[in-house]
Amino acid sequence: MTARVACIGTGFMAGKHLAALASFDDVDVVAVADPVVDRARAVADDLGARAYEDGLELLATEELDAVWMCVPPFAHGALERAAIARDLPFFVEKPLAHDLETATTIAEELSDRGLLAAVGYHWRYLDVVERVAEHCRELPPHLVTGYWLDSTPPVAWWSQRSSSGGQVIEQTTHLFDLARLLVGEVERVWADELVVAGTDPGPDAPVPLVATAQLRFRSGCLGAVSSARTLPARHRVGLHLVGDGYAVELAESAIVDHELRITDGSGTTVERSDQDPVAAEDRAFLDAVLGRGDDVRAPYAEAIRSHALAWAADVSAREGRPVDVTPVGVHA
Repeated sequence: MTARVACIGTGFMAGKHLAALASFDDVDVVAVADPVVDRARAVADDLGARAYEDGLELLATEELDAVWMCVPPFAHGALERAAIARDLPFFVEKPLAHDLETATTIAEELSDRGLLAAVGYHWRYLDVVERVAEHCRELPPHLVTGYWLDSTPPVAWWSQRSSSGGQVIEQTTHLFDLARLLVGEVERVWADELVVAGTDPGPDAPVPLVATAQLRFRSGCLGAVSSARTLPARHRVGLHLVGDGYAVELAESAIVDHELRITDGSGTTVERSDQDPVAAEDRAFLDAVLGRGDDVRAPYAEAIRSHALAWAADVSAREGRPVDVTPVGVHA
């Protein structure tokens, strides 16, 4: 069987997904959509697909087996509801939305419908992450430190909090997801941020320059995750875990895609991965859609817990108070 799929959005991450999809023998990318019409047409021409300006029109017109949604955070909601109304499985890039309410509503509708939906927390498909997860099961960490040290993306919507949700929700959510995967659930977060000088806090304020969040996990492990968008280019993104007799670092940088460092009593070992985790998550989702597999590692009902944690950190920083992380009432 050949799966008929479409992609809504033709930006950077959509390009990664479309490259993977185009490489699969059992996939036919039949349509793409983007309000930047010239870009949509160029991408469609390369794929032999149809181009749409409106994702909702695409969903109402095309006969599909699945759809990828790679849109800005503020654009979520109507697209997912349209797919749910058609019982159409979908893959959505993180973050799930620029807020929590939209994502929670979608999660509830998906749960009621029993519809397959996957989310792009692609680090979950790295072999180095699987190794760290096994290590943490044997020797649980006591301390976690994370860092997303980067530049400000050039797209206009990203720098406005009302559009992107902010760096913590739009980017650093990957680290919150990794921390949950490797350590477990967080019960409390206390965060702070540094805003652009002379700006008033509010929904239209610029994304903070830096932010940091302290975490207390249910296991007793302590954590701190920091974000910065002030650099000329990406410096380093990663997570450190420290336990009895060991330290582990999972990281990527401008020169290394994914690297694992383990320091213990025998010294330091370094492993680098050349895997393409985006292609791996796309393949796993397609296999699930086609009834050939069951390896969706970030279903929507799981991903919303990571989104809710990032949201709690953002609320804590904005409101200057600790926030208890309450479980999202949807089960994976």
